[in-house]
Amino acid sequence: MSEEKAPSAAPGRPVRLIPALPGFWTTMLGVATAAIAPLFGFLIGSMVRAPGDTTLSPIYWGLFIGIVIGGVGVLAAVVGGLRLWRHLHGNKGGASS
Repeated sequence: MSEEKAPSAAPGRPVRLIPALPGFWTTMLGVATAAIAPLFGFLIGSMVRAPGDTTLSPIYWGLFIGIVIGGVGVLAAVVGGLRLWRHLHGNKGGASS
């Protein structure tokens, strides 16, 4: 019986997988939410019909709710950005304060 060799990796540059930095995905999700939420709120508000006599149209309510959700997205983006900033500009053994 002969022993078979396992196929080896192709020669070349080795692949190193580096995980995303802390706060990166929170920042991306926050920015996307802040950008898209008011648009979806406006879209949903324009699709809803107004029931008879109302003070504010559903389009205004949809836009308002979209802006509130977008504000939460901005908060998430700021928190993620702060985590990313602290990770990249942390104290790396310099002078202690």
